[in-house]
Amino acid sequence: MLRITSFVTFAMLSLTALSQVPVEQLAKPPADAQVWTITSSEGVARHGQVSLWTTKDGTDWSRFSLNLRGFVTETDEQNHFAPDGSLVSMVVRGKVPEGDAAEEYEVKDGAYTFKSPVHGTGKARRGLEYAAFGGTLDSFIFLVDDMLKAPGHSLDLLPSGRATMEPLTTLEVSNGTAKKILTAYTVTGIGLSPIPLWMDGTKFFGLAGVLNVLPQGWEKTSAELSKAQDAALGKLAPAKAAALGHIPAGPVVFRNVKLFDSDARQFRDAMTIVVAHGRIQAIGPASTTKAPENAQVIDGTGKTLIPGLWDNHQHYGDDSTGPLLLASGITSVRDPGNQPEELMARKKRIESGQLLGTRIRPSLLIDGSSPFTAQVAVVVHTLDEALAAVHRAKDGGYFGIKLYGSLDPAWVKPMADLAHQLGLRVHGHIPHGMRPLDAVRAGYDEITHINFVLMQAMPDDVVSTSNGMNRFIGTGKYAAGVDLHSQKMNEYLDELARRHIAVDPTLVTFEDLYVPERGSFPPADAPYADTLPPQFARGFLSGSMAPTPELSRERMLASFAKLQSLIPELYRRKIPLLAGTDGYGFELIRELELYVAAGMSPADALATATIIPAETFHLERETGSIVPGKLAELALIDGDPSKNIGDLRQVELVMRDGKLMKASELRSAIGISGPPKR
Repeated sequence: MLRITSFVTFAMLSLTALSQVPVEQLAKPPADAQVWTITSSEGVARHGQVSLWTTKDGTDWSRFSLNLRGFVTETDEQNHFAPDGSLVSMVVRGKVPEGDAAEEYEVKDGAYTFKSPVHGTGKARRGLEYAAFGGTLDSFIFLVDDMLKAPGHSLDLLPSGRATMEPLTTLEVSNGTAKKILTAYTVTGIGLSPIPLWMDGTKFFGLAGVLNVLPQGWEKTSAELSKAQDAALGKLAPAKAAALGHIPAGPVVFRNVKLFDSDARQFRDAMTIVVAHGRIQAIGPASTTKAPENAQVIDGTGKTLIPGLWDNHQHYGDDSTGPLLLASGITSVRDPGNQPEELMARKKRIESGQLLGTRIRPSLLIDGSSPFTAQVAVVVHTLDEALAAVHRAKDGGYFGIKLYGSLDPAWVKPMADLAHQLGLRVHGHIPHGMRPLDAVRAGYDEITHINFVLMQAMPDDVVSTSNGMNRFIGTGKYAAGVDLHSQKMNEYLDELARRHIAVDPTLVTFEDLYVPERGSFPPADAPYADTLPPQFARGFLSGSMAPTPELSRERMLASFAKLQSLIPELYRRKIPLLAGTDGYGFELIRELELYVAAGMSPADALATATIIPAETFHLERETGSIVPGKLAELALIDGDPSKNIGDLRQVELVMRDGKLMKASELRSAIGISGPPKR
């Protein structure tokens, strides 16, 4: 369910709202079409391809096909250009996971018109380029081509925003028969991070990262391209870390704040907290606790001081992820799967102070080979390979392994046994054909995603295909009808409690999946929409999973309500809940809002993102609560989350690793124009 931050991939998964063209009527590429393949896991796992060609009448055509763990996109795109190279018309057809992919753009009589979930019209001019809401790779390629030719490599975008392209690094690559010297560029102004791409001279070559879009025959270059662009971007990080991560000259005092005591699950009024040398030095009533000499005193009247938050399901993105998370008060994450080399190198840079970021507790994601293989998985084909991957996790410095849906269920127990012998935590999706209780009895310490908790009650045909779309479609169909208080469900949940099994619900991802209508912002994203880069923000309008005759929106809403009502059932049994997003991180507050709406108190909900993960991951002596001697990992909130948990979005200051950072400066550094709406 990872929200992919690449501009092209994000666009590929978007939708629009015109008349849908059946897949069989989409354009068929000729034999001489240019082909880019879409892969992951260092070019090993193939997810689709895109073909580009030009017909005799001068029409540029492209055909795009993608299957990401069951999320299928089948689209085509046709573009016409004026003699000066400017775009005259674009037509996108086909289907995306959210429904119809149709999109149109046209310039006529000096005016432009576009139709998608974002409609508009206006006066056309040179240097004003349409950025497709969806589309294929072609709509990105001509945007890149025009940026490369434009003054300053910069263009104004429709519907809004401005994009700039800058050179980054060069690299010589070979596919075994040919060599190329490629140049990496970054595109800024579209997302929260610079988007790296590779050019072969003045021609677009491809993209490398979580998903690779590379010319056919060059897939194996993905790892070295990704490593090179990461290293080049990394050289920019120390200056940003120095500019944003202010180290106080002396003690810091938060005076007269409301304090969240996560150990006691209580909020304490009128408290003063003294921080020195990156640790909590003293805590006491504001009336009696004095500030040391030369201390920086911060008035906390009307504000709340909380322990730094945990996002327990954060596939850490790139170097810009740190400022984004810290600006939301998140100081620690559990990364449940990522590009291994890039993640561990980034973690090392954070720990050495070269890069501004959070604590990262990483798990190595391991999956079997199938059409539904996870994008960043270590792919294994035999039990011996699976056990070797467990050893790789230990040797590589991971604290756990995350198992995924296409693994052979027979491998789970030997993998878990070995992991526990090596001191590793075991969690993940439930492999297809297993129910969660099977996985728990085979050695799982934790279940990932709330739908897999409820997989215990799903029909056999859903369980047997739970590594594909049935983990969402089946849950949407049947969750509403599950009796959470039946004898079987009570026995199952009680066994989870007896075995001390934790749950990483990511409830907010299922709200995004089942609830929003196309053209509206999901509740998790709406408070931020006006402050995010506009091209980035409009991607959230893509909507949720499209209703079908077999699965209506009403049924999805009812099933989501049942998933939400499972949260207090877990919590009252003292099953550790680990709040996480599987997203950008700022959705964490919506996750906690959903817990409160389900019946948890704000204090109990906040504990799932503070002390509970610290205890679960054996870091409670260092973090998770505000106690003398612990690390000063803190967030100052302008508001009172004891009354309104949503006030947690209003972060003013955050502390981590001895640094005191302003949330406003962190946001500004990645292109966010202001605080989220209350």
